[in-house]
Amino acid sequence: MSEEAEWLIDVADEAQTAELAAKLAPLILDTVRLVTLSGDLGAGKTAFARALIRALAQDPTLEAPSPTFTLMQLYEAPACRILHADLYRISGGEAELEAMGFDEASEDALVLVEWPERAPSLFTGERLDVRLSFASPETPDARRIGILAHGKAAGRLKAFRSMREFLERAGWSDASREYLQGDASSRVYEALRRPDGAQAILMIAPARPDGPPIRYGKPYSAIARLAETVKPFVAMADALRAQGLSAPQIYAYDLSAGFVLLEDLGHEGVAAGGAPVADRYFEALSALAPLHARRLPDVLPVEGSSPYHIPPYDLDALLIEVELLLEWYASRVGGGLSSGAKATFVNLWRQALIEIVMSAPTWTLRDFHSPNLIWLADREGTARVGVIDFQDAVLGHPAYDVVSLTQDARVDVPDDLEMRLLGHYARSRREADPLFDMPAFARAYAILGAQRATKILGIFARLDQRDHKPQYLVHLPRVEAYLRKGLRHPALADLEAWYVANLPALFHA
Repeated sequence: MSEEAEWLIDVADEAQTAELAAKLAPLILDTVRLVTLSGDLGAGKTAFARALIRALAQDPTLEAPSPTFTLMQLYEAPACRILHADLYRISGGEAELEAMGFDEASEDALVLVEWPERAPSLFTGERLDVRLSFASPETPDARRIGILAHGKAAGRLKAFRSMREFLERAGWSDASREYLQGDASSRVYEALRRPDGAQAILMIAPARPDGPPIRYGKPYSAIARLAETVKPFVAMADALRAQGLSAPQIYAYDLSAGFVLLEDLGHEGVAAGGAPVADRYFEALSALAPLHARRLPDVLPVEGSSPYHIPPYDLDALLIEVELLLEWYASRVGGGLSSGAKATFVNLWRQALIEIVMSAPTWTLRDFHSPNLIWLADREGTARVGVIDFQDAVLGHPAYDVVSLTQDARVDVPDDLEMRLLGHYARSRREADPLFDMPAFARAYAILGAQRATKILGIFARLDQRDHKPQYLVHLPRVEAYLRKGLRHPALADLEAWYVANLPALFHA
């Protein structure tokens, strides 16, 4: 039996009916090819269909008259053909429709049918049933709309309903919503604007299903300490603001559904024209340095939920990340690696990373680089650096976030600027902690820089091969250069020899 989901919605008038139909358009386009519309005469079936057609056609002024007398009307929308049929005048059922050429007209089209009960056997299977009825005699314009989803649309309808209810509770149900280009993750973002001019960002990140177990009976995400719900984001946002950093304010959240409504920090970054804006990078490190010098909690409160425990960036997590290079990147540069070579690679990295995991940890935001930093010119001091991506934060070495920025995977950071940034960070750390050990930090910086570059090469290759996102390949030469630079440190001499012997193409640049 196919899955079903039902939703009853009360609307005040035809305008709200049209608004609901328009908001359902993406769900319908993605999941079903049949929408049935039933209800009494004058209940609003054609009004609903017209609004849906206009939304799908991306034309709010499109004429979409009732096909009561023409019976069928075809529209060409950017994403599909639309057949709008009204069967009120049909008396011969399926045979009459067949004689009219309904089968040919509906082929490869999204079909909207009013009065489907006149030919019930034709309209079964995966579909969205919409039934409109009068709400009460006292409110003649109000309608009750029942939506019943059959098949794969059922799950999407449940999510749509949850979203609408979440925005109503948060006071943003009247906001316009605009899809924003996302990042390399599965999260979805929308820009919201209310009629009063208020703006916010909606993050949609339902809990991710566990992947297959690959080690210790755990999936990759668990071993790599990746966030699987929005709870870490909510906890870290509040914690970072408490430490004086400009993480977005959280207006509302639903942990079970994976919705977070947050402050819109704007779109001005710390890089411009594909290059770092130096003073903004300096300010970003000025925000990190005092944070790294403090004793920070590893358990964070979350209102309405149990406390959140920040996971450790342990040896298993660091190792499984570098193994992405073996699985996804090595084949790109002709590395047909033997099992022995792979085992040696992992062992060498284990030896190099032991001293990292034995060091005193701090909050490691893990994605502290230009795509995730916003410049807030109207704020003061380090608060001018907005941080927007930290749900995968762990307890790790402070050098990780520093190298994330100074060896930015998305923009070229010249060597001289990198050295000046490191000097600035060292001075800031010494001001907060006179015992700060710069030589030890520099060693960890080289190790983690090479580890991060190795991981990113694997991730970008995976995004291309598995996720069909080839746009990340343009960054490979930059990350390869960072890796070669890190491997030159004496602490990584044995690892450099491995890369030279097994991935020689990496050193041809």
